[in-house]
Amino acid sequence: MKLQLELNGTQHYVEIEPGASLLALVRRLGAWSVRSGCDVGDCGSCTVLLDGKPVRSCLVFAAKAQGRKVTTVEALGTPDDLHPLQQAFVDVGAVQCGYCTPGMVLVAYELLSRIARPSPQEIRQAIAGNLCRCTGYRKIVEAVELGAAWKSEGRWR
Repeated sequence: MKLQLELNGTQHYVEIEPGASLLALVRRLGAWSVRSGCDVGDCGSCTVLLDGKPVRSCLVFAAKAQGRKVTTVEALGTPDDLHPLQQAFVDVGAVQCGYCTPGMVLVAYELLSRIARPSPQEIRQAIAGNLCRCTGYRKIVEAVELGAAWKSEGRWR
C-alpha cells in the first residue's frame, strides 16, 4: 500500500504493509524519539502529534496518516538547539531516564497551544496518559509551568 504523509515538515511517499502501526512507520522514517513501550496504548511513550493532536502511535494504523501531518519531538528542537519547552524540562530536572520525555513534551506542547497558562491540575490531566517511572510527575508539572511562562514572555519560536 502506498502512503503519503508529512513527518516533521518533510513529505514522505512510502510503501507500508496493511496493519502496520504508525509507531513502526515513524521509526522506520528515522524518528527515533518515538518509543515502543507497552504496545497497547497504556504508557504514552509512543505519543506523536497527528494533525496537532496527541495520539498513541502504537494504536494507530499507519494508513490513518495518509495525507496527514505527523509531528515528533525531533521537529521541536535538536540537542544543540533545544526548543524552550525542552529546555524547561532540562532546567527543572524533569528528565530522568528520558524514556517518557518525548511523549511528555509533545503532550505539553499541544496543551500549551490551547491553554496559555494551564493550572497544575490541567497539566496533570493532560499528561495523565503518559507514564513516568522516574520523576513522580512534580518536576514535569514544573517544567510545563516554566515552558508556559517562557511562551508568555515570547521566548518560543
